[in-house]
Amino acid sequence: MHQTNFIVREPLLDPKQRVIGYELCWQQQSGREVGADDLESLVGFVAEQLVDEENGWLLRDKLLFLDAVPAMLSTDALHALPPERTVLSLSVRDLANVDTRAAVQALRAGGVGISLRGANLDLLGRNLSIIASYAEVRFSGADVATQARTYATVKQSTLRMVGRPVATWADFDACAALGLDAFVGKLHLTPREGGNVKGMNPAQAIILQLMQMVQNNEDVPKIEAVLKRDPALIYKLLRFINSAGFGAGRQVESLRQAIAMLGYAPLYRWLVLLLATASSSGYSPVLMETAVVRARLCELLGQRFLPRAESEYLFVAGMFSLLDRLLGLPMKEVLDTIQLPDEVVRALLTRGGVYGPYLALAEACELNSNLVASMAASLEISPLDVNKAHLSALAWAQSVTT
Repeated sequence: MHQTNFIVREPLLDPKQRVIGYELCWQQQSGREVGADDLESLVGFVAEQLVDEENGWLLRDKLLFLDAVPAMLSTDALHALPPERTVLSLSVRDLANVDTRAAVQALRAGGVGISLRGANLDLLGRNLSIIASYAEVRFSGADVATQARTYATVKQSTLRMVGRPVATWADFDACAALGLDAFVGKLHLTPREGGNVKGMNPAQAIILQLMQMVQNNEDVPKIEAVLKRDPALIYKLLRFINSAGFGAGRQVESLRQAIAMLGYAPLYRWLVLLLATASSSGYSPVLMETAVVRARLCELLGQRFLPRAESEYLFVAGMFSLLDRLLGLPMKEVLDTIQLPDEVVRALLTRGGVYGPYLALAEACELNSNLVASMAASLEISPLDVNKAHLSALAWAQSVTT
């Protein structure tokens, strides 16, 4: 199915909006139900893309939630995924079958997590932790007292509660107060009123100045002099270039050496990433990670079709597409603070031009949208290539956001 359909992802958040995992599923097709073979195909494809022979689980400490049906519980593909990071979502109805319960218990004994869908308040009041590690719950604004009592009982067990759907920020806050452990959905893409502090802090102002200097090919000593105004930036730069992911091969201790070794294009990319994370208040970790995944996915989608320099600008377009939210400023005001190529600005404002369609496709991969297929077809990118790029971007983001 990975050759004909598209993967959709949703983040799993904790009460502080930190991403603790992802739920991956196939985009819903009208008139066609997703069957056991399709779900097995997803498990196998995910294992192939996200488990590396040398580096292991590429999502690091993230959990992966996958839909399951009884017929696929014994599939060999499950053994390729790390059990402690894998959670299979099953319907409560499925557990009425004795064989299914036995298969679930075997998986749990091996370390695989089980999440129950459709558990009502009465069922939650029982000891579900014997058969499951997670249970989806539906928050309702009515009868909050009864929900609070039930959730308090569940908190005494090892069962963790996952809220779905959580449609508003008010519901999110209520669920967090009631003790829910995690939340699935796209709420992070909805602006939270009063959630961001307006304007840029001094660190962000320095980063913008550095970005402009890099774009203007200023001399290294001048860039170094500006960097020295913020010791935290120097620390982050040296930590980045000495990381295993960068692979410098030797310890870099000098600021000038770090800039020279990076080169201007990678330095600019690093500054774009840093700009989004330099907010000290109103900061949303999930929004930051979404921006990084989107930026990398944009870049990967365009690499085969655009020159390298242009695919670098795809990364910038993807990152800046959420920068208004991250900085708490209107997009036009963000764009007024730094000079960007006209095509990048056009992509950000209208999703048009050379870069806009790639950005629109990357955004659509975050939604269960029927537009994904037509967008990919118009760019002559196959579902398989979109899916590979999507999971590659998800894995890459872990190395720069943790």
